[in-house]
Amino acid sequence: MQLTDAQRIDWLRLIRTEGVGPRTFRGLINRFGGASAALEALPDLTRRQGKPVVPPSRAQAADEIARAETLGARFVATGEADYPRLLQATDTAPPLLAVRGAAAALNRPAVALVGSRNASAAGGAFTERLARELGEAGLCVVSGLARGIDARAHKAALATGTVGVLAGGHDRIYPANHAGLVASILEAGGAVVAEMPMGWEPRGRDFPRRNRIISGLAYGTVVVEAARRSGSLITARFALEQGREVFAVPGSPLDPRAEGTNDLIRQGATLVAEVDHVLAVLAPLVSGEMPAARDAPDLEDRPIFWDEIDLDGIAVPVPAPCLDAQDLPESEDPRARVIGALSPAPVATDTLARATGLAVRAVQTILLELELDGRVERHGSGTVSLIR
Repeated sequence: MQLTDAQRIDWLRLIRTEGVGPRTFRGLINRFGGASAALEALPDLTRRQGKPVVPPSRAQAADEIARAETLGARFVATGEADYPRLLQATDTAPPLLAVRGAAAALNRPAVALVGSRNASAAGGAFTERLARELGEAGLCVVSGLARGIDARAHKAALATGTVGVLAGGHDRIYPANHAGLVASILEAGGAVVAEMPMGWEPRGRDFPRRNRIISGLAYGTVVVEAARRSGSLITARFALEQGREVFAVPGSPLDPRAEGTNDLIRQGATLVAEVDHVLAVLAPLVSGEMPAARDAPDLEDRPIFWDEIDLDGIAVPVPAPCLDAQDLPESEDPRARVIGALSPAPVATDTLARATGLAVRAVQTILLELELDGRVERHGSGTVSLIR
């Protein structure tokens, strides 16, 4: 499949429409036969539900494409030859991915390497050795361009190929001082990808969105260091749901940065002490069939990116109410409501929803942000508790 320029603009308009996520995008395309027809139908469909949305104009979409081109980025659609094959196999694959650099890097056999931003000296050194040896074995190293483990992995794999995944737009590299790292990746023949629009400053829930792309690009995810409330563990969770392998590097039980990785090993992740521990597991997968997605072990514990309503049989994600409202009094802020309903004792998500008067998915989204902020702890039963 190859989109025409007009089709690419329509695809971009549809995915940039408020409340449309990857699953809804596919549902609309399947129902109406194409993005153009879906765009025509969507305002009336949403108006009947009392939540009218207006897609961006063709001029707005064309402007985003032009802005991306000034940075050397191009929009690749699912089904096109340059779209990453492994990512396309996931159920939340971005319909359009903005790509800078060598598209060939996106379809090489890959392994994700992630971990703590506050990495230990030993963790950083092991990451560099592992990334270098994985590259020498023919694997592309994927990571999230964050400080610490991510950056060490990218730098060690420059010579053999690495792919960086941004949480924001291509013109909003985070952290900003990694612009040089992005340039090095591109100069070395790697690639950098982004799902979010040009000009988009990454927010808390954009990092888990990024993480499911990191894991989706790879046959397996290696977690080097991760605290129990770490975004790296979210990446590992996505890898499991996507049918990919999960690896973890053990660490000292006295180091909080090893608590998450040690827990992963106890839960069945492959222990990694040398590169062969990864290669032995991935070798048959790389030469075999596509990984099969797995059912999520705990739906209540799954990060929610888009709050969904049912629209004439199509699940249409819409933003959780008031999540970004900065002008609400503290007492009316949904985040404050959730915090106020939490306690050090474990509580279920549906209980929080009833206590706060919010939709379950809105509560799930807020809990994800609080987890990333280190404010809540998740438990195996699908409950959460407040960390004092």
